[in-house]
Amino acid sequence: MAFADLTKQLAQQALLTATKDPPPTAPAPGEQAGPVILAQIALMQRALKEDEELIVLYHAAGERIRVLEVYLPSPEVAVLSGTDANRAPVRAIAPAAALALLCRTVKVPPPAKPARVALVVPKPK
Repeated sequence: MAFADLTKQLAQQALLTATKDPPPTAPAPGEQAGPVILAQIALMQRALKEDEELIVLYHAAGERIRVLEVYLPSPEVAVLSGTDANRAPVRAIAPAAALALLCRTVKVPPPAKPARVALVVPKPK
């Protein structure tokens, strides 16, 4: 009887897993990379606990940028706003399909408030 219960439980878990919406991975053929990247960052931020923040880093031309905002003026172009190693404001404009972002979750010490990466898309006209 225990074997039947175990089988039933495994089948139930498999059914629940199969019915969940899978997170988008790579863009499907014909799909733009920009919206997929925004969706992935949004999913990672939603999974954070109250005392955690997502650090998103972008490397270009020997510089490392901590990304604080991702703006998609179009699905093919991304504008990354953030700070460099000296905490100076920096922007990078890149094709969304060529973006390689490093994302890391870190704990934030108690009095500080965790930062969130702003995800911006233009409003449809």
